[in-house]
Amino acid sequence: MAGLMAEVSWKVLERRARTKRSDSVYEPLKSINLPRSDETLWDKLDHYYRIVKSTLLLYQSPTTGLFPTKTCGNDQKAKIHDSLYCAAGAWALALAYRRIDDDKGRTHELEHSAIKCMRGILYCYMRQADKVQQFKQDPRPTTCLHSIFNVHTGDEILSYEEYGHLQVSFIQNLVFCVERVYRVPDFGVWERGSKYNNGSTELHSSSVGLAKAALEAINGFNLFGNQGCSWSVIFVDIDAHNRNRQTLCSLLPRESRSHNTDAALLPCISYPAFALDDEVLFSQTLDKVIRKLKGKYGFKRFLRDGYRTSLEDPNRRYYKPAEIKLFDGIECEFPIFFLYMMIDGVFRGNPKQVKEYQDLLTPVLHHTTEGYPVIPKYYYVPADFVEHEKRNPGSQKRFPSNCGRDGKLFLWGQALYVIAKLLADELISPKDIDPVQRFVPLQNQRNVSMRFSNQGPLENDLVVYVALIAESQRLQVFLNTYGIQTQTPQQVEPIQIWAQQELVKAYFHLGVNEKLGLCGRPDRPIGCLGTSKIYRILGKTVVCYPIIFDLSDFYMSQDVLLLIDDIKNALQFIKQYWKMHGRPLFLVLIREDNIRGSRFNPILDMLAAFKKGMIGGVKVHVDRLQTLISGAVVEQLDFLRISEIEELPEFKSFEELEVPKHSKVKRQSSTSNAPEQEQKPDVTMTEWRNKLTHEILQKLNDCSCLASQAILLGILLKREGPNFITKEGTVSDHIERVYRRAGSKKLWSVVRHAASLLSKLVDSLAPSITNVLVQGKQVTLGAFGHEEEVISNPLSPGVIKNIIYYKCNTHDEREAVIQQELVIHIGWIISNNPELFSGMLKIRIGWIIHAMEYELQIRGGNKPARDLYQLSPSDVKQLLLDILQPQQNGRCWLNRRQIDGSLNRTPPGFYDRVWQILERTPNGIIVAGRHLPQQPTLSDMTMYEMNFSLLVEDMLGNIDQPKYRQIVVELLMVVSIVLERNPELEFQDKVDLDKLVKEAFHEFQKDESRLKEIEKQDDMTSFYNTPPLGKRGTCSYLTKVVMNLLLEGEVKPSNDDPCLVS
Repeated sequence: MAGLMAEVSWKVLERRARTKRSDSVYEPLKSINLPRSDETLWDKLDHYYRIVKSTLLLYQSPTTGLFPTKTCGNDQKAKIHDSLYCAAGAWALALAYRRIDDDKGRTHELEHSAIKCMRGILYCYMRQADKVQQFKQDPRPTTCLHSIFNVHTGDEILSYEEYGHLQVSFIQNLVFCVERVYRVPDFGVWERGSKYNNGSTELHSSSVGLAKAALEAINGFNLFGNQGCSWSVIFVDIDAHNRNRQTLCSLLPRESRSHNTDAALLPCISYPAFALDDEVLFSQTLDKVIRKLKGKYGFKRFLRDGYRTSLEDPNRRYYKPAEIKLFDGIECEFPIFFLYMMIDGVFRGNPKQVKEYQDLLTPVLHHTTEGYPVIPKYYYVPADFVEHEKRNPGSQKRFPSNCGRDGKLFLWGQALYVIAKLLADELISPKDIDPVQRFVPLQNQRNVSMRFSNQGPLENDLVVYVALIAESQRLQVFLNTYGIQTQTPQQVEPIQIWAQQELVKAYFHLGVNEKLGLCGRPDRPIGCLGTSKIYRILGKTVVCYPIIFDLSDFYMSQDVLLLIDDIKNALQFIKQYWKMHGRPLFLVLIREDNIRGSRFNPILDMLAAFKKGMIGGVKVHVDRLQTLISGAVVEQLDFLRISEIEELPEFKSFEELEVPKHSKVKRQSSTSNAPEQEQKPDVTMTEWRNKLTHEILQKLNDCSCLASQAILLGILLKREGPNFITKEGTVSDHIERVYRRAGSKKLWSVVRHAASLLSKLVDSLAPSITNVLVQGKQVTLGAFGHEEEVISNPLSPGVIKNIIYYKCNTHDEREAVIQQELVIHIGWIISNNPELFSGMLKIRIGWIIHAMEYELQIRGGNKPARDLYQLSPSDVKQLLLDILQPQQNGRCWLNRRQIDGSLNRTPPGFYDRVWQILERTPNGIIVAGRHLPQQPTLSDMTMYEMNFSLLVEDMLGNIDQPKYRQIVVELLMVVSIVLERNPELEFQDKVDLDKLVKEAFHEFQKDESRLKEIEKQDDMTSFYNTPPLGKRGTCSYLTKVVMNLLLEGEVKPSNDDPCLVS
């Protein structure tokens, strides 16, 4: 009866809706409107021509060539995204018409409609040249390019405050913007940012994927085609492209932090972008999209998407907290994604897939009054049937989107329909609409003929060319005595050796346009992929040494063991990510300072490994530079067009070190690290902070200890400023000298102190943080036990510097620079060995430092622990690796809990279990004064959403003791298991975790005092040191108090409960 009533109600609603839509374009598609198989080629194409003319070209602006978003009323908005697809649809049909000799001018008409649209888009963007320049220098949402324009004038329509323009999925200056997509959170394809539609931005896989694909497609492209010359060629930074690729692979199969999956990934991983190289990751991503989003009428955009549902408030731009729960199960379904799946089936040679989605598409197609097919934008559940649909998903019929606010035609869908049908009917081939053959699997791709494009398939068994360059002839002679053959800069002439910074200066001239007010490439370092190419610049042949050989201002470059490690890592990176035709050329620059004292033996071992042809698992071939050039990649930098009246830019090549004739290299004796006592000052900050300035100056003049000088200079810097005059010049100059002297003596604690006083910043800090973020983790900066700054989105180096020096220096001035060291190391480790960070969702740098100091205490035993700040950077890196992969089996449980708690490690499935606890805890969970409520948490989020896991981490972040945090994690696991095994139980009140731990410890105390006959102790050390499992393990006490709390409440009756008598 209920089913009959629902059917009657639906018919009434349908009749009512049909009456409202008397002018609707959506009527069921009749079979007579579809092309027949027995038609001639002309007739088939004529059918599609009429569709394109009446449903696309009819709406094209005669002035700009853009296409409107809505095709009814006086709406003047044109989205770049929609216009691009309309141009692609017209172009696809033009390609089909090329097969006919007498096309009656249709090919020309269609081609030039597409060209006019593309020129209109370029015109709109050229008018935003000032934004392009600003975005290159500082990629922020407020400086981003607009994505909506007036369809007839090309004017900007909506400001950033009114609309989420930041969609980084979009000739040379635009490339500079796109190269940074991997670190710019945007609003995504759907222009709403995070799933909660609250105005916040996120890193989106679909945006990064489209940018990566765009960089690959445009690399080496000549904008003027066959008539072009060298200066009309587009250049792409290979390292920037690779960072986008790494970011994409790290984000997938997720779309973003709040979107577990999204239909926007379909055009990213398939047509038109084909952004993925990894077939396994492609399958995982596609399967997840189909499994979670596919419906009868199309694909949902993402789960809990409220767009155009009956319950969405059209008068509000943003949603309220927990509002997205209302849309669960009634999300609109979009037929356009059936078209994407049809196209994907054609490109992948899967006719079964094409037929499956063609059959799904046919029932949802409608036609115009002229009889042409129409793709509804979406299908929605009417308001009257929302409750029925929620109770029984898929039971209710859906209505297609109507005229009203979405316009009569959905041009994006119409254009894609034309492309899909032309492909399915074999009127065009995949190669026609993908001339650079991005759809071909990477291993089968050949080099695309686009003059300067060198990208090819990834090489697995790559051999890296290595040229050994000695700083001086004296060093060359010295190394020759050990059988190491090198060349000097003079011996490689006329080839010039440049630092990567000189290449950056050359790239300043790329994309300069004074008329538009555009400068060249921003001042961004060239990575080791870029420095592995040979360059032709102004008639010169130039090779570059990697950035790791630069004499950096930051002290890490003074540690030779770290340099050797960096060389091995760089070679492994090149082997993994080099995808150019030709072998990479890696210059190893050997300086005299590298071989002094204890540094010589490690350097000699590395050079011997080069000579053997294998280092760090990478095959290398060492030879003279002149010999290696023939097999390497040569990049022509022809954009440097210098006229006779212009001054030649000055480039400084690496010069050979001038040394006296017949002098020999002296291997000065030194130790790898200075003795501990040499790093200890004979003054203290507390003692001297309040003394008069003249007293401090007097002590500074009399003091020979560099550690003491650093402390005294630090006091003067804060009190008098950097320009205050001392015996050795200004305070800042004096600190710089202390920094250099301490560095030569390997006084690492003093070096770090001086570096912090000078507010030094290590290179590649921002990319390292981005490497962590794209792995789905957060980074916190700040000292242990003090306030921390949480970083959730990529930041610029300047902002990071301010955070570090503001948050860290209040505790210990050396903390600011050692945190930078750790960020660099963690960024590299997590990119290459992400498994070391499993179970760690929030990388708390200050807490990791605490774990390292605790590890030093364990190793010291009864002796005083080594000072972390006195360790060399290479020792710090090794200690970090040791605590990330500790040998825990032989350690007591106190130490294990302390280390794991400091690292914020959690067991597998932990966050899912907290979700299940929250479902059975109406009043939420409390720990360390932080409340995690059941609502709106469960309404706003889903179990597998990363934002929920981060919310749990925020709750646990209030705990200030690592070992206590680990006990709380164990307690939550116990609660989850108890609830899982007792489905009839649930908590009646708030679950106070601190109270439960306190009660469990109280029970533990009673047993300890009874069994060992000792008085109760308030110290929890013995509790922390107790194994979790066993007869009197911590879990047994935790389970006892959890059961007591549960049994205080009501027990839900169950019909199949064996305890029931009647």
